[in-house]
Amino acid sequence: MSPSAILVANRGEIARRIFGTARAMGLGCVAVYVDADADAPFVAEADEAVRLEGSYLDGPAIVDAARTTGAELVHPGYGFLAENAGFAAAVVDSGLVWIGPSPAVIGAMGDKLAAKRTAADAGMPTLASTDDPAAAETIGYPLLVKAAAGGGGKGMRVVAAPDGLEAAVEAARREAAASFGDDTVFLERYLARSRHVEIQILGDRHGHIVQLGERECSIQRRHQKIIEESPSPGVDDGLRTAMAEAALGLARAIGYESAGTVELIVDEQTSEFAFLEVNTRLQVEHPVTELVTGLDLVREQIRVALGEPLGFTQQDVHFSGHAIEARLYAEDPARAFLPATGRLDAFEPPDEPAVRWDSGVTRGTVVGVAFDPMLAKVVAHAPSRGEAAARLALALERLHVGGVTTNRDYLVAALRHPEFLTGATTTDFVERAGVAPSRQYDDGELEHLGVAAAMWLQEANRAAAAVLDQVRSGFRNARLPMQEVTLGTAERELTIRYAGNRDGTFAVQTGDTGARARVHEWSEGHIDVEWQGRRNRYRVTRAGDALHLTGPGGTTSWNIVPRFQPPAAVVPSGGLVAPMPGAVLEVRVARGDRVEQGQTLVVLEAMKMEHHIEAPANGTVAEVRVAKGDQVDNGALLLEFEPVDPGAGEPA
Repeated sequence: MSPSAILVANRGEIARRIFGTARAMGLGCVAVYVDADADAPFVAEADEAVRLEGSYLDGPAIVDAARTTGAELVHPGYGFLAENAGFAAAVVDSGLVWIGPSPAVIGAMGDKLAAKRTAADAGMPTLASTDDPAAAETIGYPLLVKAAAGGGGKGMRVVAAPDGLEAAVEAARREAAASFGDDTVFLERYLARSRHVEIQILGDRHGHIVQLGERECSIQRRHQKIIEESPSPGVDDGLRTAMAEAALGLARAIGYESAGTVELIVDEQTSEFAFLEVNTRLQVEHPVTELVTGLDLVREQIRVALGEPLGFTQQDVHFSGHAIEARLYAEDPARAFLPATGRLDAFEPPDEPAVRWDSGVTRGTVVGVAFDPMLAKVVAHAPSRGEAAARLALALERLHVGGVTTNRDYLVAALRHPEFLTGATTTDFVERAGVAPSRQYDDGELEHLGVAAAMWLQEANRAAAAVLDQVRSGFRNARLPMQEVTLGTAERELTIRYAGNRDGTFAVQTGDTGARARVHEWSEGHIDVEWQGRRNRYRVTRAGDALHLTGPGGTTSWNIVPRFQPPAAVVPSGGLVAPMPGAVLEVRVARGDRVEQGQTLVVLEAMKMEHHIEAPANGTVAEVRVAKGDQVDNGALLLEFEPVDPGAGEPA
């Protein structure tokens, strides 16, 4: 068979990544999309796109789209329908080519409890688990509630004690249903200090199966990975061989074909490993394996689906250097990694250092609440782990990004953190290492950045001048006050006063500091400026009254503070507001209810994850402003709360 086109039943960077390989193989590319993605880059880049009336979980509509467009191949990407045996069977029954393992294998491994039994039968050690919440005591606490139909941290909760089990199971079921269309969950023993290690496997329809080394994916928040690497810094040759052989044994036992991942957990104290699950799809972190092996896993998937043999044996697989991937998210590490929304005013990866950028966004993309907030996967490959970490950190630091809060600064700090560099990357890294959530600038650094922003602004004003545009900026034929601009960041406001000198420099004052500044070069997108003997070049984007400057240390966003500020909207004292846009799933209190500190008052859903709004102290609910089913914006008032006066013991 010589197909001409492939349909990718997914979105964002997933679709763009698969399109890249498909085009290199001479295949046309078909996308499917929902209204929320109508302006997404992957839709515009496809040769043809089909709008879905429903969602990305609408299997029949996707099969119809393939038939309508003449796409012979269907690739599910990762997530959504990628591990849905029914969808895979529908594709095959329609006479289309399914890119992935057989529906039977997907079904067998999709039931996580059945998969654990299969793994045990194949000689793989497993963790204690049950699908009966009433049997939780047989596992012991802490335990993990997990979605049976999928992964990616969706439908996953750690439960420390029996009194938290019921709520955790209910929340996990809701998330699982929203993400995978199946609310089945189960309970599993939880290891707090461990390593999440997975073995990449690849098989064909001729009985050939190989393993492509391990990836470590232990650095996680909300049970979702943010940094992955290959090889693992915590695995020695003996453990590596044992895990690989166990993964191959399981793959042979189930007759695996295509790309897949055997996920394992390794006890940090004993170095014993246990089976977690088999992901019957391509993983988000597959690029690190591609970079250390030189293989294109999507290409191999397509070849296998067309019935071709692998063309190489285990002895032909060679590993080179070290690769590390960081997931860039629209989220706020300072607020427990809550997802963020907004418009990307700036998004421009640097030319150097050379790393791999897999991204689903561009400048102007609106990050909403409908989907996972990942903006890009950034992957560095180098001869050594230290060099790969340094290269990746510098590439992220040089990314010009603005308009949406991201975890970029956190990732940079994590990659340079001593705990990371020594390989202490267990699953408790985020809680244990104490990585700074954002870049902190001292007053001197902020002044340099503020002066650069002010100089860019005055040059922009001169370029836009309708009259006397040839006159030097700041020119006066009399002694008049200096020009002035006030700029604000999240940390502080800075008033900068300046006046042009006859030699083309500027006299600049920031507070008590005064020095000459010189603009060596300017354009709408950059400025090369010197102040206090330091010369820096900045990438600049203006969006309304916001200026985003990227230079040494990352991106700083400034707001131009108006001289006369309008009155701000008043939020009632004691009001609890929405930390992000989302849907109200539950309102657990009513007006007049007495509540305790930490008690959940409202449950929001955003980006397929639940977020609990808790009482900040003991007190009384004075007013409830929302109801179940409401859609709320970021900062919307949810309820009014009156804390208890500790001295009086009654509501204040």
